[in-house]
Amino acid sequence: EERRLAFNCNIAGPLWMEGDPVLLDSIFENLMNNAIAYSSGSAIFIELKEKSEETYTFTFADDGVGVEENQLHYLFDRFYRVDKGRSRKLGGTGLGLSIVKNAVIHHGGTISVCNGERGGLEFTFTLKRNL
Repeated sequence: EERRLAFNCNIAGPLWMEGDPVLLDSIFENLMNNAIAYSSGSAIFIELKEKSEETYTFTFADDGVGVEENQLHYLFDRFYRVDKGRSRKLGGTGLGLSIVKNAVIHHGGTISVCNGERGGLEFTFTLKRNL
């Protein structure tokens, strides 16, 4: 509210997943906290892009400034911060995206990040369905 960010969620109905509820929650919470802290845009988007027999594919994006292409592959590294001074000011430790990646992998999923069409970062990740 303070940053005047809009949250757009395009996920209909309940989704059933197998796994640790605390870790699954940490995926979405850390992505949200990261977008709130570092987005200079006005909106955050989460969407269920695809539902296969075995997995759900989600995108989580913001419309901020993104990061330089050569830094994208470091974003999931522990303690990595794009702008170290700004992160320290906001209280970031550089662990949030590492936690996200490890939680996704722990649940048999995959995750990637790119600069999105909306201008900010776009995370695409899969999680296994509860069959």
